[in-house]
Amino acid sequence: MKAVIVTKLGSPEVMKYTEVEMPTYSATEVLIEVNTTSVNFADIKSRYGKKGTGKFPFIPGLDVAGIVVAVGSEVKEIKVGQRVIAFPSTGSYCEFAVANEKLTFVIPENMSFDVAAACPIVSFLSYQLLAMVAKIEAGETVLVHAAAGGVGTTAIQFAKLLGAGKVIGTVGSEEKIAFAEEAGADHVICYEKEDFSVAVNDLTNGRGANVILDSIAGQVSKKSIECLAHYGRLVHFGNSSGEVGMFRTIDLHSSCRSILGFSFGTTRKERPELLREVSKHVFRYLEDESVKIKIGHHFHISEVAKAHQLVEQRLSCGKILLHVKE
Repeated sequence: MKAVIVTKLGSPEVMKYTEVEMPTYSATEVLIEVNTTSVNFADIKSRYGKKGTGKFPFIPGLDVAGIVVAVGSEVKEIKVGQRVIAFPSTGSYCEFAVANEKLTFVIPENMSFDVAAACPIVSFLSYQLLAMVAKIEAGETVLVHAAAGGVGTTAIQFAKLLGAGKVIGTVGSEEKIAFAEEAGADHVICYEKEDFSVAVNDLTNGRGANVILDSIAGQVSKKSIECLAHYGRLVHFGNSSGEVGMFRTIDLHSSCRSILGFSFGTTRKERPELLREVSKHVFRYLEDESVKIKIGHHFHISEVAKAHQLVEQRLSCGKILLHVKE
């Protein structure tokens, strides 16, 4: 089969689209013929050796949309021929991928493969961050960092559906403001042009945001504390800046504020059973189009280097899809 492999650490050019051996599957796994996959920031990190096993060569990618072509002897729910999304164990930038049954989900019949490929990480993650980690309450103000990205645009929509009274987004350039507004943000702040913590406090009459979703870390995390409301929850779920955010205990106890950590990767590995319930909620919203996944760019899988460059240069908006089929 054809696949993208990473042969050494480095820039997008280290990825090669070539012939590799077909993957094998165990008794509890399924084999999926991949239609479409997506680019996630974790794929960039794995290419630079900041995430993953470090063994070469490896196939990058976290999620796929396709059709099940074979199942292991102990697989009970998933059937050959079903259209699914999955979080594969063998990478996703390939023609065939293997996934555990617990991490494979049958998609609604009316869902396109484009939407299916764009949704797994961003929709599952957004719902969990808001509903299960932050436990959002009706009327609360939500601040979403990196609001023009795949997770950001999806989280904005879920925040509104789950009862947020106001959703504020931050973006890194003025060109991305319209994308976050289109997703439903009530206000969008360009943090390269103004101090977002001051702006958030102004927009909330000094109270701050009740929920802050932070995948950037570093100075963004530090500044987020300055606009987190009493009893507010700062949910940290990534570090795309590559920097470490520092907090003081005095910033938390008297104000009853919380800093919560979440990793979707850890959840997939250690508590995959949680995702079955999440999928039911997510698919319901996607099926009736209450949530619309923002797709910003399409590439054939052979053009993967161009797709990664967009992400690294922070020029992408919404999800980037890689189409495996010609």
